[in-house]
Amino acid sequence: MMPPLHGLVLAGGHSSRMQSDKAALSYGARPQLARAFELLALRVSLAYVSVRADQIGERLRATYPQIVDGAPGSGPIAGIIAAQAKHPDAAWLILACDLPFLGGETLDQLIAGRDAGRLATAFRNATNGLPEPLCAIYEPASRESILGHVAAGRDCPRKFLLAHDVLLLDPVHPAALENANTPRDFETMRASLKTTGAP
Repeated sequence: MMPPLHGLVLAGGHSSRMQSDKAALSYGARPQLARAFELLALRVSLAYVSVRADQIGERLRATYPQIVDGAPGSGPIAGIIAAQAKHPDAAWLILACDLPFLGGETLDQLIAGRDAGRLATAFRNATNGLPEPLCAIYEPASRESILGHVAAGRDCPRKFLLAHDVLLLDPVHPAALENANTPRDFETMRASLKTTGAP
């Protein structure tokens, strides 16, 4: 049987380049975290938000079921490892909270294209051809390989995908995987969404 699919929105970052909490930024009526969680929760059996230990009681994040980042690993891969430790028999759809152009159609494409026989299913970046690790499905079989990746001193989930047996899909909507890392990015994307409408 295909392992069940759970979901995790990554919201444990420090947002240092943005200079404000990415999860709380809003391109419309709701914070990014609220929108990302809703998109994810509609498509998985269980959904959580990844947080650092010092964010557990934070007002926005406390609204959602949480998985707390821990060792091993740092950055997004720590969230993936913590999720896999909580439900090791599930596959995990990992989703960054800062994808303002993301729509349900992109997540539906990822889920429909999932290959449970590979360690992961991810999208291929339309510009550079590299895998997109933060809108991807990680199968239960990837757990030991991810732990080994981190034990070898590597915390980058993209490098993990590059080095292992994964399926890469070409996104129907490449712009859906664009994110905002700086205040200028945020203003540019917000202006674009005002013009074109939210996905």
